[in-house]
Amino acid sequence: QVQLVESGGGSVQAGGSLRLSCAASGYTFVSHCMGWFRQAPGKEREGVATINTPSGSTYYADSVKGRFTISQDNAKNTVYLQMNSLKPEDTAMYYCAAGRTVLFGTCPPHFSFYNYWGQGTQVTISS
Repeated sequence: QVQLVESGGGSVQAGGSLRLSCAASGYTFVSHCMGWFRQAPGKEREGVATINTPSGSTYYADSVKGRFTISQDNAKNTVYLQMNSLKPEDTAMYYCAAGRTVLFGTCPPHFSFYNYWGQGTQVTISS
């Protein structure tokens, strides 16, 4: 059974940093797309960052480019999202997702491409 477990969320002030982790079990992500999504109250789920685990190619939403970094640790079957220079508008529930395989290029930030989801971890940024 595939399980994705997120951790690392919390409450910080604007300008601070958080590091989210997504540990996968029952699933070897090394040949698949992994992504981080977020959803704020009343808003649609947004693809924040993705990583093509075979190649390491990454995608970032414009809103987080230069501030967030997605990375992987194949030995630990874990994907991370390092979030720096956090803003109040980054406040949301953050979800880890595992998707299909992309042979070339970056993994799409589209909700429908991903088959498995974690339960989410809350990130709250105060001004």
